[in-house]
Amino acid sequence: MKEFCLSAWKAGVRGRSIQVIAAIGLFLMGVAYLSASFSPRQPQTVALDVGFSFLRIVLVLLGLFWVQELIAREVERRTVIFSVSYPVSRSAYLLGRCAGIALLLAVAALCLAVLLWGVTFLAGRHYAQQYPVDLGGPFWATVFGLWIDAMVVSCFGVLLSTLSTVSVLPLAVGICFAIAAKTVGFARTYILSGADGDDRLVARMAPLLDIVRWMLPDLGRVDWRGWAMYRLFPGVETMFWGGLAAIAYGVIVLALACWAFRYRELG
Repeated sequence: MKEFCLSAWKAGVRGRSIQVIAAIGLFLMGVAYLSASFSPRQPQTVALDVGFSFLRIVLVLLGLFWVQELIAREVERRTVIFSVSYPVSRSAYLLGRCAGIALLLAVAALCLAVLLWGVTFLAGRHYAQQYPVDLGGPFWATVFGLWIDAMVVSCFGVLLSTLSTVSVLPLAVGICFAIAAKTVGFARTYILSGADGDDRLVARMAPLLDIVRWMLPDLGRVDWRGWAMYRLFPGVETMFWGGLAAIAYGVIVLALACWAFRYRELG
């Protein structure tokens, strides 16, 4: 498994990933800095909010892109046969590739987070906000939560790559999964709160959301940006169970992927 992890890391580094991350980082820095200019009262808060949103999108897309390039494309071209022909299990190949993707995502998250930290710091150097942001532990905890988010989506993409014969499917469906998993919690909260008095909407959507919540993870629970932006600590219990639920979902999906890949015909 270690060899597959290292090969995934080398493939990601040798490719255009570094250039893509650098370009995205500069774009992210520019957008976050310009957005802060539109809020003279809370420039750092706006810069963080926009930056975290872009960071989440970028990490999800990078994770799905690496799944497509390092797993799905090899399966589609059947070059994976040369890797699994060695005296190693198919699960070791899949887990090694996932470990490599996790490492690549961690480095990407760290690089982009450092840029965002610098932009946020510069955005507020001329103005002291009434409610200052926290660029210490809460900032890095939020980045860690976004990394968990991207890894769960990537694990779902790995499952799709073991089932699909088209390499682009994990990317396309993975994006839809990321959007749905991010919004399902907010949608359920809105419905349970009465949907602004729309009883027909509640009656129609509540049963559906009760089913969907068992099929999709609530990735909104690992978005802790309010802690860094407004110093609103979500609580240890909330962070622990939210992170544990997301990680557990990723592990289950990855186990299903290993099981499906074990019985897949590659010839």
